[in-house]
Order: sequence, then structure tokens, then C-alpha cells
Amino acid sequence: MEYSGQYLTYEEYKGLGGTLDLMPFNLLELEARRKIDIRTQNRLVNSEDIPEVVKVCMFKLINSIQSYNGSSNISNVGKVASETIDGYSISYMTPSQMSEIIKSKSQELDDIIRTYLLGYVYNGEHLLYVGVKW
Repeated sequence: MEYSGQYLTYEEYKGLGGTLDLMPFNLLELEARRKIDIRTQNRLVNSEDIPEVVKVCMFKLINSIQSYNGSSNISNVGKVASETIDGYSISYMTPSQMSEIIKSKSQELDDIIRTYLLGYVYNGEHLLYVGVKW
């Protein structure tokens, strides 16, 4: 499978200190790119020159998504969330706890995008602009 149109190449990712292997990187890069495309209304799609601020944003998103994917797997529902030995107490991950984790991670990804892209002008338009032009 060929991954084209990447906002951050594997070489750039490694240069920023990334540690993923190529295939996991490609999958996470695609997911992070889609999150940016949704928020920017596809303003970067088919762009030849991706700004550095977008590349750094992609790096942060990929790292965040990677850390999230391990902890939020739906199969974690019903598994032990915490355990105490002396008083012998076990608590299990509930669907509502999973929902809170997902909501929190979604907010974290949105915060990363806003931190790097809010107010950034690309081709004469703010990347995150969603209002009406006068």
C-alpha cells in the first residue's frame, strides 16, 4: 500500500525524534492527517509545500494518538482498572470510564491542533477559519 500526500514523511518524523517503525507510522500519520483535514476543511490537501508548523503538529498528534491507542482499546472494558492488595479491592473499567477517556483524548488532540494551527495563515487563509467571508 502506498501512502501519498503525507504532511509528515517518515524521515522527517525520525528527524524530530520519532521512534515508531514505518508501518505504524504510516497508519498513525494517515489518522493524524485526517484530523487536521477535518479541522482545516481540507485546506492542505494536495499542497506541495507543507508548513513546518503543520509538520510539528503532525508529530505531536501521532505521538498522542499512539499513546491513546494502547490505553483505549474497547477490549479494556471489564478488565481490571486498579487493584489494592491489603484491603483487597479490585475495580474494573466501565463503559462510562472508557467514554471519559475517549472524550479526554479527543480534547487533547483538538488542543494540539489549536496550539499549532490557530491563527496560522496559509495561502491567504487562516487554517482553522470556519466563518463567513465578507
